[in-house]
Order: sequence, then structure tokens, then C-alpha cells
Amino acid sequence: MASNTSAAIGNSRAGEDQMEGLLASIEREVLGWPGAWKKRDEDGPGGVGVTGYRLGRKQIGHVHDDGHADFRFPRAIRDDLIRAGRAIAHPAFPNSRTTASYQIRSAEDVSGAVELFRMSYDRLKATPAKARAKT
Repeated sequence: MASNTSAAIGNSRAGEDQMEGLLASIEREVLGWPGAWKKRDEDGPGGVGVTGYRLGRKQIGHVHDDGHADFRFPRAIRDDLIRAGRAIAHPAFPNSRTTASYQIRSAEDVSGAVELFRMSYDRLKATPAKARAKT
């Protein structure tokens, strides 16, 4: 029985290491965009760390250490993303009119997450800097 527990712990650590690598690749991409920066919160919702990416004072999106990423879009865009299967409704707030979520579980999911971060970044970039700084 002890070996099963050890194996589970080892597998859990391997999964955590894999997730850290996936999130690091997303971070490298997003922080390569002009003006993008990050804000880290080690004690996010449910005790899970969260990293927010910003342009000015506006959030591009954020990703929890468990691979759950959230983005805010106008309702029509959010609804289109969900309908097209490119995002899901926020699990805790499914009736949110603006929040789209995305689950990163494997390397194949990284490009979809980066695409959503880029869509959000491009929308914010198109907003005049003065308006971005107000909130």
C-alpha cells in the first residue's frame, strides 16, 4: 500500500511539474508582447495561486496554477467563443456575461490559451492608453 501512495505522490509531482512547464510557456509568450506584465497572487481562490497578465492597468487574462484560465470579453464575443468550442463558461460563474474560461491540461492546449490571451491583448491594445489607465 505504501508503494501506491508513493506512486500517487510521485505522479502528482510529475503532473505539477508538467503544468508548471505549460504555464511557463504561456507566460514567455504573453510577456513577449509590448507593454504586457504580470501580477502574481500566491493565495488565489481556493488557495490556488493565480498569475494575472496586464496591459497598463487592464487585465489581459489570468491563469490559475491548476491550468484554469479566465478572460473577459464583450458578451457577443464570449458567447461566440463558447459556441465555437474555443472557450467554456466559467465553472464557478456560468451565468457571467463576460467571462470566458479555458482549461489547460496538456501541451496541445497551450496554443488555444495563447490565442485567447492574444485576442484579449489585441482588444486592449486597440483601446486608447488613457482609457486603459483609468481602471
